[in-house]
Amino acid sequence: MGCGTWAWGNRLLWGYDESMDAELQAVFNLYMGSGITLFDSGDSYGTGRLLGRSEQLLGRFAKDYTGPNQESLCIATKLAAYPWRLTSEAMVRACQASAERLGRPVDLAQLHWSTANYFPWQEWPLLDGLMDLYERGLVRGVGLSNFGPQRLKQVYQRFRERGVPIATLQVQYSLISTYPVVELGLKDLCDELGIQLIAYSPLGLGLLTGKYDEKGPFPKGLRRFLFPYLLSGIRPVLDALQAIALFRQKTPAQVAINWCICKGTIPIPGAKTLAQAQQNLAALGWQLEAGEVMELDRAAARCKRHMVQNIFQTR
Repeated sequence: MGCGTWAWGNRLLWGYDESMDAELQAVFNLYMGSGITLFDSGDSYGTGRLLGRSEQLLGRFAKDYTGPNQESLCIATKLAAYPWRLTSEAMVRACQASAERLGRPVDLAQLHWSTANYFPWQEWPLLDGLMDLYERGLVRGVGLSNFGPQRLKQVYQRFRERGVPIATLQVQYSLISTYPVVELGLKDLCDELGIQLIAYSPLGLGLLTGKYDEKGPFPKGLRRFLFPYLLSGIRPVLDALQAIALFRQKTPAQVAINWCICKGTIPIPGAKTLAQAQQNLAALGWQLEAGEVMELDRAAARCKRHMVQNIFQTR
């Protein structure tokens, strides 16, 4: 398991405020001390004047951390395919800017999304930039995000020709977002190509925590408009999670995260508080039985609604 840091600096969706920073550092310290050393960020994370805030906080927390597992820390950041980034050198500069905000080199640089759906010619220079970063020794590894199997095969061949391995692929994957694996078959392809699949939003923006139902109340921000629509259509999954959680003496969130792990992915749930971090950690150290995984799979298939897919997700 890793830690997603989308919320660290995002006011619009997650209600971030600078007063949260002390507890966010406590979250970082707890994870590191517990052996959770993968932290995923992005150079587009943070709203308005707080753009880049997630990377800045990660850099500060890493510098101040004095506990165990420091040598295992892996800070991954996703470099946005902004329309003004048109060359390979633009990607190199973007990664260097992220490293400056972090105060340390980026460990894993990822292209945040594919432009194949709307501006395909832009993508190849950006991918060349990722390979340049790896070949120059500026990063330890490179990865992709929101790529489907057709595009991934093309990109993999290009990387292979230059001798650059693709370490990871991120997709939105949870019990209410099975599309990348069930319909696109990305897990099987990643296994074939030696790419680790990372599951972002494994708790469905919080829908799978068991905190919300159709009657509300709903969280503030943009989620309060989305949740009423989705909750009425995902009852089979929520009921199955609750039943297994009760039997296991776990929470629905812990069962949902463990399901992602059982599927061979690395989930990266977010955490804004120590309580959330502690809950996420309790998803580790045990494993759902095969029958429980099948029960959850069947419940997911019965859902009438599913999480909205990322508009940049390619086939």
